[in-house]
Amino acid sequence: MSLLGKAALAMWWDIASAVKADFEDWHSHEHFPERLGIPGFRRGSRWRSATGGEGVFVMYELEAYDTLLSPHYLARLNAPTPWSTRMMPHHRNMVRSQCLVLESNGGGVAANALTVRLSPAGPRGDDLRASLKSLAGMLAMKPGLVGAHLLMHRTPAIERTTEQKIRGADQVADWVFIACGYDVATLDDLAKSELSAEHLAERGAAPGAVGAVYALAYSATPGDVS
Repeated sequence: MSLLGKAALAMWWDIASAVKADFEDWHSHEHFPERLGIPGFRRGSRWRSATGGEGVFVMYELEAYDTLLSPHYLARLNAPTPWSTRMMPHHRNMVRSQCLVLESNGGGVAANALTVRLSPAGPRGDDLRASLKSLAGMLAMKPGLVGAHLLMHRTPAIERTTEQKIRGADQVADWVFIACGYDVATLDDLAKSELSAEHLAERGAAPGAVGAVYALAYSATPGDVS
């Protein structure tokens, strides 16, 4: 398995340019060390919109899904630092998915990433899953790309946390497909072809899949920030 573990926390939000510098300072120097200090957190990566927009994509790779239910993690979610408390309201249009890793091929970090948020269309979930698992294996070896991964959200059985209450209601992506690569043009083409909403519907996805390309801003493992 290429992602570092069998689960992942995948998140998207918008951050206004007026607070971007403060956000990046906080996220790099306080939030990453805090999260990566929790047992089971194996790598974190933060990505910014490749087109210069306000979008942010963050993924934490986890040893196991139970990491999301651990006392260490829940303690942090329910006791945010003053800096975290100040930054949480700026996470606009938050989408936050606690995921199982269904398929992972190739590298998990590269210069750019295309993420697609989607849902299966009714009873076609098995068809979609099989199709995307096959696609992930193929894309990982395509020129311009180095990895492809399929994640599926599972809602954890926990109470709403203090951080969630500060941010407001989080949205959820049912399934997530991530393609990583060194050539942004290849990812742009992929977003218009195999991973477009129209092509995904042919594979069994519901209408309305959302894709976007991001550029890597920062990646770290626990040893980098300990």
